[in-house]
Amino acid sequence: MTVKVASVTFDCTDALTVGRFWSAALARPLDPGASSDAATIGFVGRRDKAGWAPVGRENDPTWMFFRVPEPKTAKNRIHLDLIAPDVEAEVARLVQLGATRVVDMDQYGYTWTVMQDPEGNEFCIGKGL
Repeated sequence: MTVKVASVTFDCTDALTVGRFWSAALARPLDPGASSDAATIGFVGRRDKAGWAPVGRENDPTWMFFRVPEPKTAKNRIHLDLIAPDVEAEVARLVQLGATRVVDMDQYGYTWTVMQDPEGNEFCIGKGL
């Protein structure tokens, strides 16, 4: 038996701002009822008190954003690695949505771009085939 990712969850200052960014980035709509306290993508119909329901690959995983009182204070210890067929075009699109381009990396024969979402959560974009 193995585990599967059910949700990617972000602690935020403003769940609606971060949720809207990731909704646009992923081209997946926010679930109804999103607010600055809590916002989700793909949660409706996926979770009840008995557990998580399976979902098709195109909608996996659920994304959740919750307001917390403490601010981000350091570099993330875990981050997302995303792929796009045209990295430069995707970086430009995400910057338009509110992301920040941090640095372009070239190490170990690989290239990728480090970015931050509107609240400074780091993620990377590399070339997808």
